[in-house]
Amino acid sequence: MELSRRDLFAAGGKLLILASVGATLEQITGAAPPSEAYNVAEHWWGMLVDIDKCIGCGNCVRACSKENQVPQGYFRTWVERYQVGEDQQPHVDSPNGDIDGFPADTRTDVKSFFVPKLCNQCAESPCVQVCPVGATFVSPDGVVLVDMDYCLGCRYCIQACPYGCRYLHPETNTADKCTLCYHRITQGLTTACCEACPTGARQLVDFKNPKDPVHEYMRNNKVQILKPYMATGAKVYYKDLDGSVR
Repeated sequence: MELSRRDLFAAGGKLLILASVGATLEQITGAAPPSEAYNVAEHWWGMLVDIDKCIGCGNCVRACSKENQVPQGYFRTWVERYQVGEDQQPHVDSPNGDIDGFPADTRTDVKSFFVPKLCNQCAESPCVQVCPVGATFVSPDGVVLVDMDYCLGCRYCIQACPYGCRYLHPETNTADKCTLCYHRITQGLTTACCEACPTGARQLVDFKNPKDPVHEYMRNNKVQILKPYMATGAKVYYKDLDGSVR
């Protein structure tokens, strides 16, 4: 999709109007106003994923889809199954994003494990950098969000995301992705996917909270991010990430 100068000026004008009237974050995101106890300056959100605990049940995918009204066939989060044989070449599958679970694994000659994927909530987000109108932005508490009223549907952010975490919503024709359940976390709740996980494989973490267990956990365990060479400042950390994961 090519953007005309008229499109860019029109969208830019809307953004200036929004800024000039001092629109609040909840007005932009559509989330309910944060609770009185919530201060965006006191938080910096991310997620911790323990691959050893993930059983590929699909509860997280179904919970996300229901919570966020994700259109059928699209995913804000999904789970991949890796099967690695002696040649160290991984076979990766994710039937329907794992929303229906995985078929039983009958192979005994390979190493098999599950890897949940989602928006990595990058601090240096490529999708934010390429958006021509500022519709994609990082909130003060570190969550990458999309203002759908100003998104042009140009797909630049979708192409720029190195993790394949964005899609064009088939009804709104705007970019869509995981919001880390922003409407929930600003009310003191955890994300839908974390709440639905039966093994605690996913944990919402607040890197700015000195009392959050994530700090001790990261000191005592080996954690990695996906594609560190991209220097995106990803805030989704994986425990014992296998070298075959891409």
